[in-house]
Amino acid sequence: QVQLVESGGGLVQAGGSLRLSCAASGSIFSINTMDWYRQGPGSQRELVGTITRLGSTNYADSVQGRFTLSRDNAKNTVYLQMNSLKPEDTAVYYCNALIQTSYSSSPRGYWGQGTLVTVSS
Repeated sequence: QVQLVESGGGLVQAGGSLRLSCAASGSIFSINTMDWYRQGPGSQRELVGTITRLGSTNYADSVQGRFTLSRDNAKNTVYLQMNSLKPEDTAVYYCNALIQTSYSSSPRGYWGQGTLVTVSS
């Protein structure tokens, strides 16, 4: 069994910063990519950014230059540093990780429960 637990969400004023964390636990052999998604009010879930096991990153255009992904492979944890936050960043942020649970298993995606980020104007 694998669990992903996000933390770090909250209420912040526009221009402020937040740091989200997502920790994976359970029966983990290896973790490939780790992603952050978000879903704003009345919107579809969208990809915010992806980080590979070696630390290569890709970001959505809307957050490029403001958000930074990092990960600690020893702790099975991914972080999302969010700076210069805007009201349109308000959303529930979800962590997704591609995880192998054993040497012989194929990687599959696991989701966290989400953490709410609210940016006030």
